[in-house]
Amino acid sequence: MTVETNEVEMIDKGAADLAQRVEDLKALNPGLRARDVAAELGVSECALLSIRCGDGVVRLDGDFKALIKGMPAVGRVMVLTRNEHVVHERHGEFGKIGFNSHVGIVLNETVDLRIFINHWAFGFCVNEVARSGTRTSLQFFDRAGVAVHKIYLVDASNRSAFDDLVALFVSEDQLPRVPDVTPYPEKKADTADEKIDRGAMLEEWSELKDPHDFRKVLSNHGVGRHQAMRLAEGRFTERAPLSAMSDVLLLAASRKIPIMVFVANRGCIQIHTGLVENIKKMGDWLNVLDPDFNLHLREDRIVDAFIVRKPSDDGTITSLEVYDADNELIVTVFGLRKPGNQELEAWRTLTAEVAGTMSAA
Repeated sequence: MTVETNEVEMIDKGAADLAQRVEDLKALNPGLRARDVAAELGVSECALLSIRCGDGVVRLDGDFKALIKGMPAVGRVMVLTRNEHVVHERHGEFGKIGFNSHVGIVLNETVDLRIFINHWAFGFCVNEVARSGTRTSLQFFDRAGVAVHKIYLVDASNRSAFDDLVALFVSEDQLPRVPDVTPYPEKKADTADEKIDRGAMLEEWSELKDPHDFRKVLSNHGVGRHQAMRLAEGRFTERAPLSAMSDVLLLAASRKIPIMVFVANRGCIQIHTGLVENIKKMGDWLNVLDPDFNLHLREDRIVDAFIVRKPSDDGTITSLEVYDADNELIVTVFGLRKPGNQELEAWRTLTAEVAGTMSAA
């Protein structure tokens, strides 16, 4: 047999079958995005790239921490983090990068990330044709094949530095194949409310010195985050209208109040800090369409919203949290605040107004 024949025989038959299904679906629905194609076909988004290796896609492996540490040389990029209902896009540069064993931080003003690297299982360099031309990106996925983070080159990126960096992480395995993904266990149901010591939970909440310690409150009392929002209602939380995200963005834009917008998934948290200006609703989508920051939120997927207050050494920290039908957090918004400073009074006023519209309803 020739080498070429051996290679053909090694290609995962499942990859060819899936590629045909993708082609057929796109022929019927040319505008479908990768995430929607994957959902329609019952496969992971990661699989859609893995079966294209050798056709505009390069499989990566190695130490993804080292790859992220090399990103400052690439210069300006667009970073994208999403979850089921919201997409967060930010233009900027990587810098001020640090990692411990499983958590990384990127603390540049324009690219602000918290990276949970143990969930970064697959990586690819992707070249794809778009209306604006060829788009080049790095795309990372968790062990279930769900996207955790993407980095796109822009006109100002240093392409030579990018190519040199990617070359260090190219896998020897470039055969198109369906990847072995491992679904995460289903989320456990919350403990029944009556089994939670609400008083003890609220007492520990009242003693918070740093809002980052809030997860410990949840863990110590075996309470889910959304459940805690409900149980703290009237003390530390207030229900907000389902329009709260839109209300907050529009008011922050009109009053020029700088905010912090957090979007998270299993592998990454991405943060925008600054003003928002161009807020647009398009059907079910609520959008921020600013030069360096875009947000695309399925507003119809919001089923609960809370104004949340947490004590700290710097005074009360106020945020908006919105949740979906599975009680999963979609997005969080804070007023701009630097450690050591109190939050802006204008932000407190804004959130009180948004909560007040619910009370008046």
